[in-house]
Amino acid sequence: MTLELSRRQFLQTSVAAATGGAVLTAYGFDATAAAEEAGQLKIDRATEVRSVCPYCAVGCSMIAYVLGDGAANAQPTLVHIEGDPDSPVNAGTLCPKGATTLQLAVNDRRALYPMYRAPRATEWQRLSWDEALDKLARLVKDGRDRHFTTVDDKGRTVNRQTGFAFLGGATISNEEGYYATKMMRALGTVYLEQQARV
Repeated sequence: MTLELSRRQFLQTSVAAATGGAVLTAYGFDATAAAEEAGQLKIDRATEVRSVCPYCAVGCSMIAYVLGDGAANAQPTLVHIEGDPDSPVNAGTLCPKGATTLQLAVNDRRALYPMYRAPRATEWQRLSWDEALDKLARLVKDGRDRHFTTVDDKGRTVNRQTGFAFLGGATISNEEGYYATKMMRALGTVYLEQQARV
């Protein structure tokens, strides 16, 4: 079957389609199901969770949408991330890197547990969180003890360690940054930096 339209009929049809008219039904297509499907958002029943972009020092606010109502048999699933329009920092916008945060969170290559590779080893081994935290605490203690200086060359009391440094992340709050700085200073750490300044 060949459909023949005059120029006038074509323009009338185009105008009707552009203004949302039911022109498709005139050609035997029922757009009701398509319109209903388009009207349902993937975040329709999702829970909004406020977050902060993990990438740079700007600290853009984000809204993460999670499906799963918290029931025992429901697995929470992250389905969408967008900028928070109520944020004075980014007013709902995200840079290209921040806009791809969903790919960072929902990625089959993402590490979900601590991994450790011993010196000169070629294979990684999985550790429990308790093992990883114990190993980290031991390395911090050993590094501090090995590189702790009580008095400098001029006889001044310095009580410092140069065995490791600390770099704060841009997504931590002021309170977390204050706590981390106090803890590092208590260990005698000299080299402290914040990603916001890097």
